[in-house]
Amino acid sequence: MTTPAGAPKDRLGAGRSSGSGSALSELGPRGRALAASLGAALKDAPYVVRWLVLGAIVGASAGLVVVAFVRTIGVADQHLLAPLAGYHAPSTYANGGQPGSLHLVRPWALPLVVGLGGLLGGVIGLVVPEVRGSGTDEALRAVHENPRALRLRSIPAKILASACTIGSGGSGGPEGPSAQVAAAVGSWLTRLLDLAQTDGRVAVAIGLGSGIGCVFRAPLGGALLSAEILYRQDAEMELVVPSAIASIVGYTVFGAFQGFGPLLGFPGQSYVFRHPLNLLWFAVIGVLAAALGTAYIASLSLVRRLAARLGPSRVARVLGPTLGAAATGALAVGMPGVLGAGDGWAQRALGIGVLALPLWFVLLMPLAKVAATALTVGSGGSGGLFSPGMVIGAFTGAATWRLLRHLAPGLAHDPAPFVIVGMMCCLGAAARVPLAITVMVAEMTSSVGVVAPALLAVGLATLLIRQLDLSLIDAQLGSRDDLPARRLATALPLLETQRVDDCLQPPSLVLPGSTTATQARAALADQHLPGAPVVDEQGRFVGVLDLAQLEEAEPETPVGRLCDRQAVTTAPETRAALAAASLVNAGRGWLPVLDRHRRVQGILTAGDLVRASRHVVLQSLRRAASAGPAAATLDAEIHPHSPLCDRRLADAGLPPGVVLVAVSRGPEVVVPDGQTVLRAGDLVSLLVPQAARQQVQALLDPPEPEEPAGPSEDGRGPGPEPAASAEGASAPGPCHGNGRPGG
Repeated sequence: MTTPAGAPKDRLGAGRSSGSGSALSELGPRGRALAASLGAALKDAPYVVRWLVLGAIVGASAGLVVVAFVRTIGVADQHLLAPLAGYHAPSTYANGGQPGSLHLVRPWALPLVVGLGGLLGGVIGLVVPEVRGSGTDEALRAVHENPRALRLRSIPAKILASACTIGSGGSGGPEGPSAQVAAAVGSWLTRLLDLAQTDGRVAVAIGLGSGIGCVFRAPLGGALLSAEILYRQDAEMELVVPSAIASIVGYTVFGAFQGFGPLLGFPGQSYVFRHPLNLLWFAVIGVLAAALGTAYIASLSLVRRLAARLGPSRVARVLGPTLGAAATGALAVGMPGVLGAGDGWAQRALGIGVLALPLWFVLLMPLAKVAATALTVGSGGSGGLFSPGMVIGAFTGAATWRLLRHLAPGLAHDPAPFVIVGMMCCLGAAARVPLAITVMVAEMTSSVGVVAPALLAVGLATLLIRQLDLSLIDAQLGSRDDLPARRLATALPLLETQRVDDCLQPPSLVLPGSTTATQARAALADQHLPGAPVVDEQGRFVGVLDLAQLEEAEPETPVGRLCDRQAVTTAPETRAALAAASLVNAGRGWLPVLDRHRRVQGILTAGDLVRASRHVVLQSLRRAASAGPAAATLDAEIHPHSPLCDRRLADAGLPPGVVLVAVSRGPEVVVPDGQTVLRAGDLVSLLVPQAARQQVQALLDPPEPEEPAGPSEDGRGPGPEPAASAEGASAPGPCHGNGRPGG
């Protein structure tokens, strides 16, 4: 149980004291027992049942927190931007479709009001640092690194900080914060139910998607977003089904409070693609949207670098979002459309009423919104990037339509198709989620008919931004191969064939939660350990204690209050490859291994995995060498009536020189030995000498069915029974797998 001194900690909480962050610590004995029982039942449940239950819980919780968030923004708007600055933004179709106005009653007050919102958000960020920024990045880091890491207290903190920022006029959207608070629900459930690392990762990811799906009233788009947003050039489509369950449940709960129907658009109006020449104009929008998406990403990066120069002090962390918000307010004096999320302005751009807006406003709006969002969110303010991205794209499409309406043949008579395609292109390409955003915008605007021709523009914009390898979301990885755990599994491929209980070692030290900081420091120093698991009075795991947590602790403080309760753990039955992923994400060089009752069974380190993998490699090489140079490969499935079914490999009677290399059993790969029991449905890979091929095939194939007895020679009855074979063997009965392969 060793780790290099000063090893970097996980960005999402490894090494962080989180006494208030444990879900189980907030429950009484009955609550803990109920949570443990439910968690154990879900672990044993079939995949469909498990995700029907978990998806519904995550979705319903996401719907409720997003309702609370949207209503809090409304309250902030009523008490900040509207009364203090006298500005009334247009509203979306779902919120009444009020046209708003460009007129400012007190323009001089805008920098003060928006700056005040940034100040309030910055102060909240001092107490809960994870509320800074868009929120989507925090949620994605939890998926990639530690699904237990999003603290429950981040939910009210993110809601308040974002409501202050957006409600006062800061240029940010509600979807990023919605993604973070909904993902935090999935993280809380992961801790509460003690979900496996893989299930916790899914719970956080579907929380992210359902939160965005709720706020945009686009459940299908939210489900696809969960799968597509994790990587720039890859997707995890296996997330779509659980995410669809969470998204539709979340949308149902959200709609019960906020109403159903699309966020934007005009129900009943549909677009029909009739003029092929329009593909040319859509391609123009794709190129322009790619240029503006690139400017959007670059502007955010520039402001973040400038804000970082203020330093890490507490004053700087408040000063950054305050100055950024005040600068947004100053920009809004000339361009009021940049205030707030801006989705009401996207609503105005959809209709023919966009002709009532000054041409200069329509042309400058995309660039102004880019600058305002970079100032608000890039400086550390709390707000999402998706809604502003859609507004940028909407006015890109509207400006293109205004400029071409009298010049281009076959152009649509209203700007809606151009605006919708612009929204899809700009955000889909910049965030590297073209499929999800295309579906989401179609749901938001009830405009499915525009999707087919829009794919050309969206694909073109995505290809152009992809060439630059840019993304609006910093926490996105390039592909699954960029996961540190995937690189470790690639280097040690036989980890897929092992379980954690084949690799772990007994714990050198386990600390009771009542141990004082002084006693813990002495115990760790005595055994030269960097940390140890902490247990409660019943012997159940509480958290992980590192030496760093003892540096500033009071001498008599119990370690139960100091330990990291969100630490990554694993279970004995977990595949070693998945445990390797958890080990990489833990950031401390070792993992506690817990049984179903959360009792510490052992410690897993990277060295344990390497030694176990080396043992399997040597074992496999010795077996393969015995097959001889003339052996050929043979892959087959064990039939329920095969003579090999339900038999130990030592008793299978394989001919000399035949080597059973591997057994694939569902998602598990088993490296066999003499005690391995072959089961029906197992896929086996063998090395077979040519002379033994027919004999091995006979063992793999089911026995031939017996011919029905014919009439006797005198025609009065069946003939005599056939003689028993020399071996006296009968066909085996149905196969029932009986336990895990031995080793």
